[in-house]
Amino acid sequence: MKINDTTIGIIGTGVMGKSMVTNLQKAGYQINLYTRTKSKAQPLINNGATWKNSVSELTESADVIITMVGYPSDVEEVYFGNEGILENAKPSTYVIDMTTSKPSLAEEIYKQALTKRIHAIDAPVSGGDIGAKNGTLAIMAGGDEEAFNTVLPIFQILGENIVLQGKAGAGQHTKLCNQITIASNMIGVCEAIIYAKNAGLDPERVLESITTGAAGSWSLTNLAPRMIRGDYDPGFYVKHFIKDMTIALESAQEMGLSTPGLTLSLKLYKDLAETGEDDSGTQALIKLFEK
Repeated sequence: MKINDTTIGIIGTGVMGKSMVTNLQKAGYQINLYTRTKSKAQPLINNGATWKNSVSELTESADVIITMVGYPSDVEEVYFGNEGILENAKPSTYVIDMTTSKPSLAEEIYKQALTKRIHAIDAPVSGGDIGAKNGTLAIMAGGDEEAFNTVLPIFQILGENIVLQGKAGAGQHTKLCNQITIASNMIGVCEAIIYAKNAGLDPERVLESITTGAAGSWSLTNLAPRMIRGDYDPGFYVKHFIKDMTIALESAQEMGLSTPGLTLSLKLYKDLAETGEDDSGTQALIKLFEK
């Protein structure tokens, strides 16, 4: 899509969304914004983005609409109804939901969009605040190949590992695979750091050895150092990880699958949230093990 001819509407500018918008601005795209709390978007407005007062107002003036909100209920709110995206978008608009949400909801958005000649893609991401800032997110897409190829230049500004996984909903299923993998891995990262400390080792030096070996993972490389420093600022909120794991567990149960690692991780994160850590980063899980 040509930068000079394309206006991108963004709904949602949270921890990751704000960095994604900044990268699109740097690339030269005209950005229109709408969020529930305007003050959160103010730095982006100061940088040249145009504020819109409602979902419908933003939708009417955009060629591409990217949503990255919190929960499936938020996705439903912005896409459906008289004031929603699908009712107000122009034919041939591309709508991209980058929220981690239910695969069945992605399929429903696609079906309703199709009747209005709107191109819908589900494209959740992984990489946290670091990936969003650096434009190195993994983007997992579901939808039609032609629509995917059209918006690929936009994805290439936001990420590096960009894969069309299949039809509508496939991006969300892939993201759930990602979250299932992280769920058990985070337990292992916490246990390893606690073990190192109790063995009288320097955990940072331990990381030098194990991050590049068979135990290596994104969480071990990027989140374990934060755990050691006591840095619990959110690159990804505990409350949103609980949401993702809940969706993944429900989807697995619908397929008749047993996921004991996911089940345990979800329980631990719920225990963590009950101690007041809802808005902390996922690395705060180590607090349970330190106790």
